[in-house]
Amino acid sequence: MSIERFGLYLVITNPATSYEACAEAAVAAGLRYVQLRMKKAPRSQVVETAKNLRAITRGTRTRLIVNDDPAIAAEAEADGVHLGQDDMPLDEARRLFPSLKVFGLSTHSEAQARRAAAAVPDYCGVGPVFATPTKEIPDPALGPERAGAIAQSAPFTTVAIGGIDDTNLRGVLAAGAINFSVVRHVCLSRAPLDAIRRLQHIWHDAQ
Repeated sequence: MSIERFGLYLVITNPATSYEACAEAAVAAGLRYVQLRMKKAPRSQVVETAKNLRAITRGTRTRLIVNDDPAIAAEAEADGVHLGQDDMPLDEARRLFPSLKVFGLSTHSEAQARRAAAAVPDYCGVGPVFATPTKEIPDPALGPERAGAIAQSAPFTTVAIGGIDDTNLRGVLAAGAINFSVVRHVCLSRAPLDAIRRLQHIWHDAQ
């Protein structure tokens, strides 16, 4: 398995502007990944939004990932799906939805990261690094050092996630994170492209 280095992986949820505006900003900034996460929305709304984001990302270097549901990802012709520990097993999703090319997996501990290697994910989220309000029942925060150690020891691409913004990103990277994911710092901004560029500038400086 190869390890990709791309910096920011943007998760779009409850944006202050719109899902489409955030996706357009991600494409303009040349991000490698953008994930659609709409936890409470009706399925039809998620499908519609995913198709809108597919139209924006199609033909660009930005891969569109749909959170949790491989069926929606396939229906929207997304590049892939991101699965949580309680979602459909990755090997089953890969078998049932062959049109999807990218399969990501959330991990919250060293043991989960070790087990993930057997499923051969395209990448794994590692976190939460810091406490975050984006989940109703959050997993315990790992802290930058523990998240960094997991990232450095993993044989696959990792993305540190959870409470990361431009005030703590340097510390997260210094502790060993390779790539990182942001939700609120970009989604709550009225100028998402500017927020993305600030974060990517910090990441580039750390390389």
